[in-house]
Amino acid sequence: MSATARVRVLFVCMGNICRSPTAEGVFRHLLRGEGVADVIETDSAGTHGYHIGEPPDARARETALRRGVDLSDLRARRVAREDFEFYDYVLAMDRENYQALMALCPPHHRRKLKLFMEFAPEMGVREVPDPYYGGPGGFEQVFDMVEAAAMGLLEDIRGRFPA
Repeated sequence: MSATARVRVLFVCMGNICRSPTAEGVFRHLLRGEGVADVIETDSAGTHGYHIGEPPDARARETALRRGVDLSDLRARRVAREDFEFYDYVLAMDRENYQALMALCPPHHRRKLKLFMEFAPEMGVREVPDPYYGGPGGFEQVFDMVEAAAMGLLEDIRGRFPA
């Protein structure tokens, strides 16, 4: 990837307080470790506006911190139609949010929309489960899943946007 290349990635779940900010934080952490944080931009959003302006769920923040990832600067926002113009990847955490995004996405940008777990086929799952109503184990599981998908996503970006 060249120093002038800009790739933009948006992670999307329902409320933007559990899965998508975790994915953004994990991916951002990976980018820093790989030395490419200056050429790949990240953000996260929700398909619903339940938590606009709120930080990620405390359980998500705690799980991430235990694993060396800081989510404290993230705040929930709702996805907007304009996001499809700006981002190169719009990644849904599950099929329900994928369908909500499809309804909002202009037809000429649908190629940008994918399920995030498509980047971790070795995991054998298509969706990141919502841990909101479960216990702490759900947040650990989500972290493991998004970590695997984040690595696959970076490989995909490197393949599509070579140096």
